[in-house]
Amino acid sequence: MKKELKGQIIESISAQIKQYPNFYITDIAGLNAGQTSKLRRECFNAGIELTVVKNTLFAHVIKGIDNDELKSLLGTLEGNSAIMYTNAPAAPAKVIKKLQRDGFTKPVVKGAYVQECAFIGEDKLEQLASIKTKEELIGDIIALLQSPARRVIAGLEHAAEGKAEDEKVFTAAKPAEKVEAPAAAPETKAEAPA
Repeated sequence: MKKELKGQIIESISAQIKQYPNFYITDIAGLNAGQTSKLRRECFNAGIELTVVKNTLFAHVIKGIDNDELKSLLGTLEGNSAIMYTNAPAAPAKVIKKLQRDGFTKPVVKGAYVQECAFIGEDKLEQLASIKTKEELIGDIIALLQSPARRVIAGLEHAAEGKAEDEKVFTAAKPAEKVEAPAAAPETKAEAPA
């Protein structure tokens, strides 16, 4: 490979790592054309960019970044490697699990860099699949904070409805009072002038 081409590939890998905060290093070797097509389709639908890389070039990029977590992934760069770049931290793990349910033996997770943490090994797949995005966590927190307030509001509404019902029952049970006409003023006889 020419030096210029290597430089372009290294720049491309660096740009993808900057663009996508999360990536998975996987092994997809041995997939046939139909399986590879299905994998690419699933990745596209989940917003994942899948690229096959040379281990030496990817390692060169990782070594150039001052991040010990990233450098811990260097040991996973053996054999064939495909990188799954994503903004959603759990998306690649969910795609892999779905494909495994469909009978796929690959892709296999060799390592992942998700939310500034390194995960190494296929045994981390369940843990990776359960990671929530920042937006999902914020939504969970908001729901937890709103839950007590909703209960208080529901209790107040229920109490108000109960009070209104009590008033209806009270007025229905009260006997109707007879309204008497005002007593007529006694008639006065006019006196004859003297």
